[in-house]
Amino acid sequence: MINRDKLIGIKRLWASKEQHRSKQRQDEGHESMRLPPGQRLVKNWPVLDLGTQPSISQDGWRLRIGGLVETPLSMDWGSLHEQNLVETVSDMHCVTTWSRYDNHWRGWRTKDMLSLVKPKAQARFVMVVSYDGYKTNVPVAALENDQSLLVISWEGKPLTREHGGPVRLLIPHLYLWKSAKWIKEITFMADDQRGFWESNGYHNRADPWREERYASQE
Repeated sequence: MINRDKLIGIKRLWASKEQHRSKQRQDEGHESMRLPPGQRLVKNWPVLDLGTQPSISQDGWRLRIGGLVETPLSMDWGSLHEQNLVETVSDMHCVTTWSRYDNHWRGWRTKDMLSLVKPKAQARFVMVVSYDGYKTNVPVAALENDQSLLVISWEGKPLTREHGGPVRLLIPHLYLWKSAKWIKEITFMADDQRGFWESNGYHNRADPWREERYASQE
C-alpha cells in the first residue's frame, strides 16, 4: 500500500503539471454543460484515498455535529435511520478529471440535517472530519442543496468501505474531494478554515464548471 506522504507528493506533482492545461482549457472557452470542462466520462467508480481505508461497522459508527449550532447532535446508525432518508440521482466529478453520470444514492439530505441542528446566524462554514483523519471545508450553503446527502447506499447496495461506508458526505455540485468519506464529525464555524487538500494545493471552492482545481487559481 502506498504511504500517505508519498501519495501527497504524487498528487502535488500531478496538480502542478495539470495547472497549465487547465489554463489552456479556460482560455479556449467552455459552455456550462453537463460534463464540466476538462472531464472525461467513466463507467466504473475509481477508488481514491490517503492510503488508509478505516473499517467502521454500522454498530460502531457515530457522527458528531456541533460548533455554532443551537442543537448539537450525536448520531448512531439507528438514529440516522430514524430520519427521512431519500433516494436521489446525480453525477459526480473528481478533480483527477473523471466524471460518472446518473449515480443512484440513498441517504439523509444535509438540508434536513441543517433544519435539525439549527446553525446559528454567524455559522457560514463547516469543517468535515473523517475517521481516517481527513478534513475538508465547505460553506454551509453547499449543504442546503437538495442533492447534498449523507450517503448510506449507492446503486441499491450499502456503501462499501472503499467508497466511504458506512456513511459518507456527498456534495455533487463540487469536486469529489469535498465529499468526505467515513464521515464522523461536522463542525459549524463562523470563519473558513482550509482542510487537507485545500492546504495542499487544491482550490478552496472546488466548482467543477468553473474548473476550480488549484489554489493558484484563487
